[in-house]
Amino acid sequence: MLASDVVGFVRAALPGPPARVLEVGAGEGELAATLREAGYDVLAVDPAGERPGVVAVALHEVDEAAGSFDAAVAVLSLHHVEPLPQSCQRLGELVRQGGRLIVDEFDVERFDESAARWWLSQRRARGEDEHHTDAATLVSDLRGHLHPVARLRGELAPWFAVGEFVPGPYLHRWGLAPELRAPEELLIAAGELPATGARLVAMRR
Repeated sequence: MLASDVVGFVRAALPGPPARVLEVGAGEGELAATLREAGYDVLAVDPAGERPGVVAVALHEVDEAAGSFDAAVAVLSLHHVEPLPQSCQRLGELVRQGGRLIVDEFDVERFDESAARWWLSQRRARGEDEHHTDAATLVSDLRGHLHPVARLRGELAPWFAVGEFVPGPYLHRWGLAPELRAPEELLIAAGELPATGARLVAMRR
């Protein structure tokens, strides 16, 4: 389910409609549909795209003219993108100079065993049968196959004016429930959980 705060973050960072927007890793196309309803011209791409309104193509293979997008949006997708260098270069080519890149990410480097234990406990409380038997295994598995945000910044920097990612809550969005956002935020504020969400708005150089 598309979180309302994600929509709010993206809409606040986008130029006004009818701007042309590239959505990277569109999944089931919920965000793209929401943006289209608001008047945006959206090309939603995902290599596993099987939904109406989502084109099944990898980012580095998008066949569009250079500078043809006013903005690009990547929600929980860049950490999976392969090959990352070529994909970030293609993203830089597709967004026009002065255009915006809006990124909502999972910061795998900040995801530690305390975060894993809390997430696993919440999943089990919901009756979910997790294949991860312990927090250390989950942390190791994720860090072994997801791109860290530091690498994302480095690959994007030649094309975009990239600042620091802003941390925030994320775990409640990962197979849990919106009502767990407030408890997660309280634990973050108390220093008992890391902030594993990361958001960024960058400008095309």
